[in-house]
Amino acid sequence: MGRPSKLTDKQWADIEKRHLEGASVRSLAKEYKVADSTIRDRVSARSTEIKEVANQVIKAEERLYSLPISARVSAVSLIDELRAISLHIAGAAKFSAMTAHRLSGIAHGKTDEINEANPEESEDALKMVSGLTKMANMASEIPLNLLRANKDFVDSMNGDSELSSMSDAEIIAELESIRVSA
Repeated sequence: MGRPSKLTDKQWADIEKRHLEGASVRSLAKEYKVADSTIRDRVSARSTEIKEVANQVIKAEERLYSLPISARVSAVSLIDELRAISLHIAGAAKFSAMTAHRLSGIAHGKTDEINEANPEESEDALKMVSGLTKMANMASEIPLNLLRANKDFVDSMNGDSELSSMSDAEIIAELESIRVSA
């Protein structure tokens, strides 16, 4: 494990922002009294990634605006629908996770009614705990599937060289298919 940074999180955020805006690593290092390499190691990779994403967004916008107006309207409507679907799925996942949590808590509370010395006397409590646990597990399926889908996609982005040859539209379509199927 490395040595803790001399800079606060707020200072790092300011450095990253200013570097993206064009400030040089050398000037930032001098101002914050740290080595150039300290800033370069932390900021350069992230800045490169942010710039790449920004360039992809610009390319996508250029492609969108190159479409005839009727096609552009259709594309924007589709984008809005896909965003709405994603938000609804995320909302469903959130509420399902909250429901699973609540049901698990109720089931946990029912375990106090179980007589460990004589479990036969606790048949009703055991059935209640079992039923609540099953319902909690079912309620957790949506959020778990959404997390799993996002993890699988991120893993594929990090390790799959095939994605580097995909167009922006293909990557967006892949993301949306994952969101819709989750």
